[in-house]
Order: sequence, then structure tokens, then C-alpha cells
Amino acid sequence: MALPFARSADFAIDKPAGEPCPNLDAGHRCTIHAELPERGFPGCVTFDCFGAGQQVTQVTFGNRSWRDHPELAAPMFSVFGVLRQVHEMRWYLADAATRELSEPLAAVVVATGARLAELVGMPGHDLRMLDVAALRAEVDPVLLEVSAAVRAGTAEVSRRHADLVGARLAGADLRGADLRGALLIAADLTGADLRRADLIGADLRGAVVRAADLSGALFLTSPQLAAARGDGRTRVDPHLARPSRWADSVV
Repeated sequence: MALPFARSADFAIDKPAGEPCPNLDAGHRCTIHAELPERGFPGCVTFDCFGAGQQVTQVTFGNRSWRDHPELAAPMFSVFGVLRQVHEMRWYLADAATRELSEPLAAVVVATGARLAELVGMPGHDLRMLDVAALRAEVDPVLLEVSAAVRAGTAEVSRRHADLVGARLAGADLRGADLRGALLIAADLTGADLRRADLIGADLRGAVVRAADLSGALFLTSPQLAAARGDGRTRVDPHLARPSRWADSVV
């Protein structure tokens, strides 16, 4: 309902922000959820709000619905746009908190995460006024420091924001590589070693990660995995949702 999408390879139709998707039923469920890719909506499969939607509907607006209270639609959707970004930052900080870090850096990670957790509990009006850019400016240096600490001792491979669309990287040793924001669309990463690689913001749409080792990869998200093409040999950390369409058997 809240977000727009345009007709493309990811979405079969145009939908303006604030208008319900035609596939949304009266119970707030998707009527084609089981066959989204086949119906032309792979973009829906790879989207994740990191819990922001639940926070907005269940906490910020106290389980009130935009259907029952149309006057809440605009402020609710505005707050969602803010919280979605804040919750994504919280996801990265939660990942950082699981890493082996020096005590001072670990303390900064915990404190920064606690600050964001406190912010998401603010009233809707205050959340709408939240300066997300300023928050990112506060969080990004912490994540960069965590990335450098975790990747220390690995080969200095930096492809930050690199255009690697369709790149042939099968079997590549990318341990500890800096792939922040890299375009890896349709790249062949079959059998590649991506342990401890920093993948924050990397575009993995259509990337082939069959038999690749993504265990321990930094800041990897479930939406990134959902956008990639893996199989039963692809190694990922247990806390990440393994795409159901990835074959469980070796292919």
C-alpha cells in the first residue's frame, strides 16, 4: 500500500504510493504470494522492511488500520518510510554486534544500536521529523570501522561501488573483499569464497551464487539472498532466511 513501484523486470504493473496493490485482499494479504515471480513480481520477493511495517502498525499506530481509519494513511506511510531505513541500520548494527571486536568498538556498536532502538519508540509525529541522513552519518562510520576490523588480515580486495554486472567470478577468492555497493547483477559467483566479504548495499539481483561460501559475510541480508540464484551447496549463516526456491539438492 505505502510504497510505489514501476512496471519493469521487477514489477508487472505501475502502482503509485498510497494506493493498494490490486493483489492485496481485504485481510491485508497478497493473493498471489505463492507465485509472485511467475506473475511478474520478483521485486516483491526480494523486498524486506526489516520489521518496520510491524513496528508502524502494531506499536506506533496501536494496531489501527488505514482501512478503518483513512485519516491515518498519510502519516502512517510517512512514518513507515522513515522506520524502514532506521530498521535497516539496526539490522546492520545487530550483525556487527555478533562479530569479534575490540571492547571499545563493541561498546560503540551496542550504544549506537541502543540509541536507534530508543528512537523507534517515539510517537509518529516525532518519527516523521527524524533526520535519517544525520542518523546514517552517525551509523556509517561505525559500520565501516567494524568492516575494517573483521576483514583485517585478509587480502586487500576493494571493489567498492564497482560495476561488476555479469562479471565472471566463478571460484574467485573474495575473502574479506570490500564489495560495498558493488553492482553484481547477473555476476557468476559460482563456487566463490565470500567469507568475511563486506556486502552492504551490494546488488545481487540474478547473481549466481551456487556452491558459493557466504558464511560470515558482513551485512548480508535476506533480500539480497532472495535476489540471487543459489542452490543446496550455497553456504549462508543460519540467521539468514534461505530462499525456498533454492534447490535443497546439489545441482
